[in-house]
Amino acid sequence: MPAPNVLAAERLFRLVGRPDTPVLIDVRSDKDASADPRVLPGARRKPAETVADWGPGLSGQSAVVYCAEGHARSEGVAAWLRALGVSAEILAGGFAGWRAAELPLVPEERIPSLDDTGATLWVTRSRPKIDRIACPWLIRRFVDPTARFLFVTPAEVPGVAERFAATPFDIEGDDIFWSHRGERCTFDVMVEEFGLATEPLLRLATIVRGADTARLDLAPEAAGLLAASLGLSRMYADDLEQLEAGMPLYDAFYRWCRDATAETHNWPNKKVEA
Repeated sequence: MPAPNVLAAERLFRLVGRPDTPVLIDVRSDKDASADPRVLPGARRKPAETVADWGPGLSGQSAVVYCAEGHARSEGVAAWLRALGVSAEILAGGFAGWRAAELPLVPEERIPSLDDTGATLWVTRSRPKIDRIACPWLIRRFVDPTARFLFVTPAEVPGVAERFAATPFDIEGDDIFWSHRGERCTFDVMVEEFGLATEPLLRLATIVRGADTARLDLAPEAAGLLAASLGLSRMYADDLEQLEAGMPLYDAFYRWCRDATAETHNWPNKKVEA
């Protein structure tokens, strides 16, 4: 029987990328983290020694804590969090167990610096359609659940990025890291650079690329994503409202890519002979 308050890596991986993913907290020591400066998708590093200070901010939420190997450090922090009203579990085997299972890890060097609110800040062109909704979805689900996005006049993106220390994405420019590369769209680049090249996300990336670059032959689903995206852009005049409305759309496409590609729907159902 599994130990109480302990979550296996494979089970946690099934939760990652969903809207209800628990808060993932990396409490490895600086020494352990510097030995492998990557984090679980969506995780945030927190000092174990000050859990009494930052823990109350998670009250009422669910969390999974991991240290280097899943021992006293994460056990202690999880116990502290439970005492503070957080439904906290630990990752079995810690970071080492996740890595041994060859599950995705995000390089910290690819995560932009946090602003004063503790979130990453991104900026892109206004009136998004596909890539500029897909990328924020990927970031919030797999990199930084608290990420903030600014949509501004295209010509002003570089200036806003500089003035507000925001990370620009999906704009033209040889010095823009997060943008199209050759035939790949920005979503493709983020999946690769963030270390998220799992089979479901690669499948979703092909759909996004097909819809975003008018290559609907790349995947049958690309035409559907394009139609839904254009519909959303007509429904919402406010870009942030459109982003929030688009999040469930990509949640659904991701779950299809992960779990339902072999499933078909037919009605009426044919009676199976005994």
